[in-house]
Amino acid sequence: MVTRILWVSLVLTPIAILGRFVFELDETALFILAAAALIPLAWLIGEATENAAEHTGAGVGAFLNASFGNAPELIIALFAVADNLPGVVRGSLTGSVVSNILLVLGAAMIAGGDGEVDTRSLRLQLFAVFGAVFLLAVPSALSWSGGSHERHSLYLVSIPISMILLTAYGVITSRNLRIHRAAERGEASEHAWTLRKSIVWLGVATVATALVSEILVHSLGHFGKAVGLDEFFIAAVIVAIVGNAAEHGGAVVIAMRGNTRLATEIAITSSAQVALFVVPAVCLLSVLVGRGLPLSFRAVELITMAAAAAFAAWVIWDGRSRRWEGWLLVAVYGVMVAAYAAS
Repeated sequence: MVTRILWVSLVLTPIAILGRFVFELDETALFILAAAALIPLAWLIGEATENAAEHTGAGVGAFLNASFGNAPELIIALFAVADNLPGVVRGSLTGSVVSNILLVLGAAMIAGGDGEVDTRSLRLQLFAVFGAVFLLAVPSALSWSGGSHERHSLYLVSIPISMILLTAYGVITSRNLRIHRAAERGEASEHAWTLRKSIVWLGVATVATALVSEILVHSLGHFGKAVGLDEFFIAAVIVAIVGNAAEHGGAVVIAMRGNTRLATEIAITSSAQVALFVVPAVCLLSVLVGRGLPLSFRAVELITMAAAAAFAAWVIWDGRSRRWEGWLLVAVYGVMVAAYAAS
């Protein structure tokens, strides 16, 4: 029954698109409609990923989920750059890293209960997030020093840092995929989709999610005024959660089916991909859609990203997933949301 409802709910996507471009609905209504439309799209991406993982194994399946799921995150950020909303871009990227590590991983542990995790892969990726935060502190600290560093100068400093992050992402991703290919043999069950069908549905769902994401960014400002929230909080919390709905929904559904290994891989892989790939990619591509975006994050953003990685590393260190640890991660995420509201 739930599956049927989710399939039917996919109709919200064309409704949201028509509401934006044909019927010109109220901006607040569009924001809510776009957010609701992302829920069944997230389920579809999760469903397709789990079926693909039947053939590829958990590691490659998590990589596919993160790649398709983070494509809308990249697109949301570039739309915000084009609208000259640099604070919204950095806020949504920060919120994406933090929510994937704490909220998605925590929810997956709660849903899946006791189970195994792949410490080799997860530890490496969490250390990579630490390294990314360390590098991002360079242009960020320069921006804190005062007005002597203009935006263009900070952007020039951000370019080599972006190249380092992208190189690190390529090296770490190649290593992880080699490890998983050597250790995992995908043997699909009788009822699994074919790998080709899974990839096609992932592509369709990603394109649809990108279209809905544009509607979300377009209506963000109006929604913020209507509910009395500032743009940074909306970007770091609401947009980050909605933009990563694929990982949220997919990881929880997969964990509920007992596959904690894949669910935890999805959460951490997605977070590392945002920190090491999406952030520098947005920086380098920003000049094509607007002004160059410097990677100058606020102190609260860097601290929460580093703290999230630290808590997750502590939780997964022994190679086990436990329900109480999931609740702890979700509670820590709540504290960080409060910090965003107060900043």
